[in-house]
Amino acid sequence: MTGALRIPDGLTWLHGVPGGPEWLAGLPGRLAACARRWSLRVGPPFGYAFASLAVPVDLPDGTRAVLKLQFPDAESEHEATALRRWNGDGAIRLLAHDPELRALLVERCHPGTPLHALPLDEALDAVVALLPRLWVPAGQPFMSLAQAAAGWTARLPITWERAGRPYERRLLDASLDLLAGLAGSQGEQVLVNQDLHAANVLRAEREPWLVIDPKPLVGEREFSVVPMVRGTELGHSRAAVRRRLDRLSAELGLDRERVRGWTIGQTMAWSIDGGQVFTDHVEVVRWLE
Repeated sequence: MTGALRIPDGLTWLHGVPGGPEWLAGLPGRLAACARRWSLRVGPPFGYAFASLAVPVDLPDGTRAVLKLQFPDAESEHEATALRRWNGDGAIRLLAHDPELRALLVERCHPGTPLHALPLDEALDAVVALLPRLWVPAGQPFMSLAQAAAGWTARLPITWERAGRPYERRLLDASLDLLAGLAGSQGEQVLVNQDLHAANVLRAEREPWLVIDPKPLVGEREFSVVPMVRGTELGHSRAAVRRRLDRLSAELGLDRERVRGWTIGQTMAWSIDGGQVFTDHVEVVRWLE
């Protein structure tokens, strides 16, 4: 890559968070350091970005890969460990990792078409085939779902107040009640991905579909389909949300009411960020009440 590094628009929000401006300013240096360390030929960044800079790279032997430079948030801290644990079985392979730089060198998906390019039911077929392979036993160093739920429960009332009480108190209360009840009554604990939506599953050559960008937790299987149920990528309507809930629960052998409860709980917890209210999240909760 020649010339100045162009930061994708999706990362500009980091100018307003602690440590964000410094991280953005340091990206060219970290990118150059990684290129030297791994002898990479670097292309222009991918346009889609939110919490990391991702660029296509070629290794010295011609292998196509992706270099990912993460903003140091807690949710992505153990992404490399999760990819190692899956070892390419349903997810992209980790090729190299520099924890100090928060840099991951990972397998590149080609052609990289996102799962949401498929019609709803074909996409759900792919999810049903893929997810059980990712439910592997796990423990440390991953955060537990119970710990994450405790954090959501503590933060949500505060963010709701600061945002000016943007939706009904009953939705807030329902979410808090569900999170409290579900967290302490979970089934078998496996590795789950709290960001497994249809833009994070890509068409590949090695396998038909591979998962990218995991935000790993250890929790029960029912939680793992929450991002697919909630996500707008496969259609944002009452009918589409309920279709995803019903099919994924039934065909993966999951407790539908627990899936519904986790979806309401985490979707409410993620409905406000930095004062911004995500109305699509609120609509999903109303459709699932």
